[in-house]
Amino acid sequence: MQQPVQFGVLGAAKFAREHMAPAIHAANGARLAALATSDTAKANPFLSFCPDLSVLNSYEALLSDPGIDAVYIPLPNHMHVEWSLRAMDAGKHLLCEKPMTMKAAEFDQLIAKRDQTGVLAAEAYMIVHHPQWQLARDLIADGAIGNLVHVTGAFSFDNRADTGNIRNRAETGGGGLRDIGVYVIGGARFATGAEPVAVQSAIRWQNDIDTFTEIRAQFPGFTYSAYVSIRMHPHQEMVFHGEGGLIRLTTPFNARVFGEARVELHRPGLEVQVNRFPAANHYKLQVEAFCRSIRDGADYPCPLEFSRGTQEVIDRVFEDAVSL
Repeated sequence: MQQPVQFGVLGAAKFAREHMAPAIHAANGARLAALATSDTAKANPFLSFCPDLSVLNSYEALLSDPGIDAVYIPLPNHMHVEWSLRAMDAGKHLLCEKPMTMKAAEFDQLIAKRDQTGVLAAEAYMIVHHPQWQLARDLIADGAIGNLVHVTGAFSFDNRADTGNIRNRAETGGGGLRDIGVYVIGGARFATGAEPVAVQSAIRWQNDIDTFTEIRAQFPGFTYSAYVSIRMHPHQEMVFHGEGGLIRLTTPFNARVFGEARVELHRPGLEVQVNRFPAANHYKLQVEAFCRSIRDGADYPCPLEFSRGTQEVIDRVFEDAVSL
């Protein structure tokens, strides 16, 4: 019987506490073994569900621990590249929160380091592991909606009251596009397998962060429009509209939190087929896929090259945007 992959977490971030650490703890083939935090009080919620967790007082101590096979990095965005490189230099497999870089070109050094060290390194882009997205991709590829004509995406929430949040701070790589734009952009790329050939955008800025971004793009054979905002009522949806049908994902990004994941297939004659995924946990599925790739050499669904492609589009959105 293979030993589970021993995971360490760099930092006691809220997202790690609420989602990824429990997912690692619950995943088949993984063991949540260590947490690095200089504030021991922040470790208590982690110890409540994983009492045998080893708590270390520095990131360096975790990276130098020979008993740790892989690290999960939920640090602020501007710290991702540095600690990803340091983790790989320490010989650790790496799962880093998105966006993994601030610019697409920064992925090149991560890819080179991955290849040099031979570790598995990936952005923690969980939606591609969810069966709703795999179904949507397969339906499009199988011609269930005929020729794809247009894709729409939306993702919003309102965190204006949380002024100290890293998403509201320019110096930590905040803003809506980096935080949630990766989903409306990467989701379209994953489901269609296509890349945009032209991009237009408009951004509303506040204190040097983007609070609302509208994106329009031309892909080979279809058009695309989407928006993201961190100053609007919560909403999320992805729609793939073809000549012969329509696919709608009602909770594409925060399944089980925003609501039940459902894939609606709208067919001629007002027929609607609904596939529901009430129990699928994409964070747990992500960890299990990561561990399979480490143990068995299985292809990982979200390699760094895919994440680089999404960041390339984000770069173009920022570069070409008009201000609102």
